Amino acid sequence: MEFQDIGAKLRHARKVKKLRLKDVALAVGCSESLLSKIECDKTTPSLRTLHRIVSVLDTSIASMFANPRASEVTLYRDGERPVVAIGEPERANAIRLERLTPYVEGQALDGNIHVVAPGATNGGEIKHEGEEVGFILEGALELTVGSTTYQLTAGDSFFFRSELPHSYRNTGTGTARVLWVNSPPTF
Repeated sequence: MEFQDIGAKLRHARKVKKLRLKDVALAVGCSESLLSKIECDKTTPSLRTLHRIVSVLDTSIASMFANPRASEVTLYRDGERPVVAIGEPERANAIRLERLTPYVEGQALDGNIHVVAPGATNGGEIKHEGEEVGFILEGALELTVGSTTYQLTAGDSFFFRSELPHSYRNTGTGTARVLWVNSPPTF
């Protein structure tokens, strides 16, 4: 299942906050034109840009994909997980987030499998409150936390405080799959 209406949800969140395109674009560090294209689903932002937009709107990426019918137990079968596509899906450098947890207001954890195409990047440094833990399921990933860069391969794991600037990219020739958990939810 892919979500195609992120732009409409971002536009709604912006209007609820009574912010102009200009205000959000200035705070995010992008052009009004780019923000308008994102809101009209004419382009897909990088993970970094999407994270900046939702931060300005005082929300999270996960809330953009909230399921109002969350129950006590949520099961996602293999191949049936909700997917958030970051970047241009038709390009080889896209990132897909396979949701492991539904978004429910007030939850403490958020989990995804980051499926990162060769050469794909999250778009640059991100920082926010919380903690993150990850496990490389498949492929290779270059993770930068603060001023240190780590080369990770299948079987490696990581943990860091989310307040540290962090970014990642797939440096390998194959797709990387990373089990990634954040607390509190930011994606």
